[in-house]
Amino acid sequence: MIITIFDRLFELYSLAIVAFVLMSWFPGAYQTKLGQFLGRICQPYLGFFDRFIPPLGGISFSPIVALVALQFIKYGFDLVLISLLNLWSIVF
Repeated sequence: MIITIFDRLFELYSLAIVAFVLMSWFPGAYQTKLGQFLGRICQPYLGFFDRFIPPLGGISFSPIVALVALQFIKYGFDLVLISLLNLWSIVF
């Protein structure tokens, strides 16, 4: 159950990143309340990848790399949680 909750949170954050990236297609979308909210929660994570991955031909591929990295983080987090839950069930 706890793993499902964390998986849903990772999925929700991935969806927020996709929505934030798609807002770049619409002028003024970042100035809306939703755009500002998504910017506050997504920009710190995406900014990390923007520093290392330059745009190619005016197109930034860093959000794709960020989403793939988030999936690896999610899988690692799941493995740690499963291991901890198995250890907990052995001890108690």
